Amino acid sequence: MDSKVAPSSQQKPNVTNSVQQPSQVSNVLQTGQPLAPLQPTSNLAPLQQQPNPQSNLGSYQPNPQANLGSYQPNPQTNVGSYQPNPQANVLGSWYPPNPQTNVLGSFLQPNPEANVGSWHQPNPLGAQLQHQPKYLAPYAMHQLLKGDRGILALSDDSVMMNQVQATHFPDGREVDAKPLLRLVEDIFNRATLNPDFLFGTTSTKTLEKFDDKIIHKDLHLMLESVAYTIDRVASELTSKPLDGTDAHQTTLSIFHVLSIYGWDAKLVLALAAFSLIYGEFWLLAQIYSTNQLAKPMAMLRQVPGIMEHATQLKTRLKALNGLIKTILDVARCAIEIRELQSMYTTHESPHFAAVKNTFIPTAIYWTVRSMVACAAQITSFSSMGYEFLLSNNEAWELSTLAHKLKNIIDHVKEKLLLCSVEIQEKLDEEYYRLLVQYFYETINIDNVRPLKLLVYPKDDLHPLVDCLTKTRVNIDVLRRKSVLLLISNLDISLDELSILEQIYNHHKPQGTSTVDSLYEVVWIPIVDRSIQWTDPMQRHFESLKSSMPWYSVHDPTYIGKASVRFIKEKWHFRNRPILVVIDPQGKVVSPNAIHMMWIWGGIAYPFTTMREADIWRDQRWTLDLVVDEIDQTIQSWIRDGKYIYLYGGDDIEWIRKFTKEARSVAIAASIPIEMIYVGKSNKKEVVKRLINTITTEKLSHFWQDQAIWFFWTRLESMLFSKIQLETDVERDIEMQEIKKLISHDKGTSGWSLLSRGSSVVVNGHGKTMLKTLLVYDSWKNTVNELGFDVAFRNAYNSLLREESIPCCRFEFSHFAGKIPDDFKCPECGRHMEKYNSFLCCHDENAPPIFQ
Repeated sequence: MDSKVAPSSQQKPNVTNSVQQPSQVSNVLQTGQPLAPLQPTSNLAPLQQQPNPQSNLGSYQPNPQANLGSYQPNPQTNVGSYQPNPQANVLGSWYPPNPQTNVLGSFLQPNPEANVGSWHQPNPLGAQLQHQPKYLAPYAMHQLLKGDRGILALSDDSVMMNQVQATHFPDGREVDAKPLLRLVEDIFNRATLNPDFLFGTTSTKTLEKFDDKIIHKDLHLMLESVAYTIDRVASELTSKPLDGTDAHQTTLSIFHVLSIYGWDAKLVLALAAFSLIYGEFWLLAQIYSTNQLAKPMAMLRQVPGIMEHATQLKTRLKALNGLIKTILDVARCAIEIRELQSMYTTHESPHFAAVKNTFIPTAIYWTVRSMVACAAQITSFSSMGYEFLLSNNEAWELSTLAHKLKNIIDHVKEKLLLCSVEIQEKLDEEYYRLLVQYFYETINIDNVRPLKLLVYPKDDLHPLVDCLTKTRVNIDVLRRKSVLLLISNLDISLDELSILEQIYNHHKPQGTSTVDSLYEVVWIPIVDRSIQWTDPMQRHFESLKSSMPWYSVHDPTYIGKASVRFIKEKWHFRNRPILVVIDPQGKVVSPNAIHMMWIWGGIAYPFTTMREADIWRDQRWTLDLVVDEIDQTIQSWIRDGKYIYLYGGDDIEWIRKFTKEARSVAIAASIPIEMIYVGKSNKKEVVKRLINTITTEKLSHFWQDQAIWFFWTRLESMLFSKIQLETDVERDIEMQEIKKLISHDKGTSGWSLLSRGSSVVVNGHGKTMLKTLLVYDSWKNTVNELGFDVAFRNAYNSLLREESIPCCRFEFSHFAGKIPDDFKCPECGRHMEKYNSFLCCHDENAPPIFQ
C-alpha cells in the first residue's frame, strides 16, 4: 500500500486550490552516480524519473537557468548530498541535511542495520518539526491566502457547489440557531476592535454588561450537544492553513463535519467555531498588559509584537472587520429564511424555492469560505513574520470576499422581499378567514377571542385605553358585554362625536360604571398605511381620543391589514363612521347600528337588526319621527297643536317670500303657526350667512350648526336603515316621504314641510308650496269646511298636477356603506337613472385637519 510523503523542512508543500493544477516541480536532485536501490521493505514509493500519479510529485528535470545548486556524490556515505547555491534564496528550496534530526525528506547516513540508501519512515518528531513556522508554515499560509484569488476567478460555480451539495445529508435534528447566533454576535461585538484603537487614535467602545439571561437552560442543553462539533470545526479552521490545505478543501472538510445539519445550523455552528478563534486572540490583545496569565500566553501568540506593528495592520483589520460584519449579516438572513420556511405550509413560492435551493447553499458556502480566510488571517498574526504583515494583498482578498458575499446576500434579500410579500399576503388571507370564522361561523363562549383577533392578537400588551381614566386595559374588560365598535378614520367630525357622546351618556343609567354597563363603545381608528404616520397625525389622534368617554384602541397601527379588509368587506366601511354591534358571545348582530343610534339612541338596545325592524313597525310618518328631541321648543309646539313649517334651502329670496306669505295666510285663516329654518345638509358657510339674514330680518326661528347637521344625518340614517332592512319601498310610506325630503334638500330651490301638531300635512317643493300660499284666495272657502290642513293639502296637490315637477336627485357617497343597485323616484315611481358625480364643498373653507 502506498503511503503519502508529508512535506518536510526541505520540501516545498504541494499547495493545490480548486483551479490550480498540482505542481509538477519535484525535488531538485542531480544524480551523479546510481543510488543504492530502495529496499522492498520500504513503504515509500521508489524514486522515478517519470511522474508518479499517486504522489503528485513529478520527476526532477534539471534547469540550468535556475542555478539552485546540484547534487554531489559523497564517497564516504555512498549517498549524494545536496550543495546549496548561496545566491539562490528561494523559499521552499532544499536545505542541507541536519544529521541531528531525523526530518522526513532529508537524506540519512547509511545505517548498518538497515539497507543502505533506503528512505526511513517519518517519525513523530519529524512530523512535528516539519510544521515549524519559521520555514513551512508561512509558505503554506501564504499559499492558502493566495489560493483565494484563484477560487474567486471561477467561471462556473456549479462544479464547486455540486461538491458542497454532496456533503449535505441532514438527519432532521433541530438546532435552535437564533440564541446561539446572539451569543456569537456578543463575542464579535466585544472582540472586534476599531483599527484606530490599536494605535491609540481613538478610545475603545463601551458595551453593555453581558446579559446572563441569554444563556437559558435550553441553550445550555443545545451547547452541550454541539460542543464537540464546534471544536472539530475550530480545529479544521486552525490546522488546515498550517499544513498547506487550500481554502476550498478546508471549506469542504468543514462541510463534511457539519453534514448532518441544516444550512442555517451549518453556518451558525461554523461561526461559533470561528468566534472562539477570533475571540481568544483579541481577548489576549485586550488583557495581556494587565493579566499575569494572559501576558505569557500573549507572548507565545506574538501579540505584543503585533501591537507594536499595529499601524501596518490597519488596512487588513478594516477589511477583516468588514468581512465579519457581512458574515453576520448572512447568518441573520439564513435564520430569517429558516423562520420563513415554516410559513410555507401549503405551497412553496418560486422565489422562496430559488432562495432555499440555490442561493442559500451558495451564500453559506462563501460565508464559511470567508471564515476560513478570516481564520487564516488570525493564525497568520501569530505564525508569520512581520514581513508578511506589511503586505496588503491579503486585505484585498478579504475585501473581495466581502464584496462577493454582499452581492450574493443582496440578491437573496431581493428574493426574500418578494417572499415576504407573498407570505404576508398568505398570512393576511388566513387571518381574514379566521376573522370570518370567529365572527360568523364559530359558536364562541364569549366575545374576547374574536375581538382580540380584530384589534390585537398578541398577549404582550394591553391594546385598549380607557379614555376617561387614561389607563391601558385589556380586551377582558369587554367580556360578555354587548360591544359597539365605532369604526372611523381620523376625519370623524366633532359634531358626530358630540352627538354620540350625548346619546351615550343620556341612555347610560346614572351612577353606572363601565364595569356594570350593559354595553360598551370601543373606537377602532382606521388609517391609511400607505401614508407615513406623522407627528401631526399622532397629535390629532390623541386629541380625538381624549374627547371620548369610552374605550379606544391605543394605537391605530394595532389594526392589521386583514382586519381592515374584513371591516371594509364584511361591514362595508367606506370612511364614514359605522357602529358594528357584537353581542356577548362575539356574534355580529348588526353590521352598522350607527343609523339606529342617530335615529333612536339607546332605545335601540341591543342594536340588533331584529330590534331595528321592530322599532320601524311601530313608527308612523310624523313630525315627531322627523325631529325627535333635537329641539324641545318644537315639542312644545306639537303639544300645543300649532301649525309648524319646517323649511330649508339656500335661496334667500324664496325664504323672504315664503315666510311673508305664510304669516299672511295664517292671519287670514286665524291659525297659530310657527316656522323654523333647518338649513341644508351641505354648504355650511352659505347656511351661516342665511341664518345671519334670517336673524337680522326676524324672518323665523332657526337651528344652530350642530342641530342642522344632526337633523340631516338622522334623515339620511333613516334612509340607509330602510335600505339595510330591504323593506318594500312601494308600500313603505315612511320610506317614500324620507326620500322626498332628502331629494328636496338636493334641489336648487327651497322646500317646506307643514304639520299640524305632529301630523304631517304636506312635504312639498318650495315653488309649489309658495304658490299654494299665494293663491290662498282660491281655496280659502274650503278651510271652514275641511279645515286648514286638508284644504291646504288639496290645493297643493291640485297645483302639483299642473306644475312641472323638478328633477328628483339622490347622492350616495362611495364612503357611505351599502349602496342600492336600483332606486325608484318618490314622486313618479319610475326607476331612476344612475350617474357618477363629483362634489367639492369648497365654500366651507375648512382648514386641513393635519397641520
